[in-house]
Amino acid sequence: MSQPQAKPPHDTLFTTPLDANARFSFDEQVVACFPDMIRRSVPGYGQMLAMLPIFAKRHCQFRQTNSDGNKVSRVYDLGCSLGAVSFALAGEFAPQDLQIKAIDISEPMIAKAQSVLMQHYPEHDIELICADVCEVAFERCDMIVLNLTLQFLSPDKREVLLRRCYDALVEGGILILTEKTHLLDEADDAWRVERYYDFKRANGYSEMEISGKRNALENVLITDTLDFHHQRLATVGFDRHLTWFQFLNFASIIAFK
Repeated sequence: MSQPQAKPPHDTLFTTPLDANARFSFDEQVVACFPDMIRRSVPGYGQMLAMLPIFAKRHCQFRQTNSDGNKVSRVYDLGCSLGAVSFALAGEFAPQDLQIKAIDISEPMIAKAQSVLMQHYPEHDIELICADVCEVAFERCDMIVLNLTLQFLSPDKREVLLRRCYDALVEGGILILTEKTHLLDEADDAWRVERYYDFKRANGYSEMEISGKRNALENVLITDTLDFHHQRLATVGFDRHLTWFQFLNFASIIAFK
């Protein structure tokens, strides 16, 4: 009988006051509690992950050749953190059908993702790469996932990266872009943000924790409007793109090449 898996450590990073200049970073402390943090902080995260294999099965057509000369579906996960995208995909694809290249700039994230994925999916072709997603040369691919990643990049780098993604995708390939967004109408945006904080309160976060994380993310996580995301996708070449999921201020777009 398999042993029950231990629950991930509870997110307690902001239970005590922080220095006013402290900034959020994907370090060892965040890595340790990241699954709990995401579960309690990103509405709909589990549903978004669960749909990725469904999209991949529909739109990835084994068009790439791997090192063994076999035809596979190649997927990039840009800003992979602990490898949740790779985990979701590997659980629904046979090892010989998929090649995943998961990239993140955080060494602690990559190290933990490598450990977890090797434990559960040692036969799958999953390459963990510690690098800046803006500097990696992409191979031809069927699917690219940017899951809560673009918002952490400097705004002047976002269009350049998306254009490189468009160029790397084969005809028929897809891009999944999931982001936290804001509204231009101040009253509507304030209402939606407060309901998001209500969501966090319902998941056990205190006022100090909500305030502390908000301050730590200032000028680190910079959002765009949903309309601007669509405009930028059109600018880089995607003729067809639609919002397939939205929950409060979080939205996910699928773009087709």
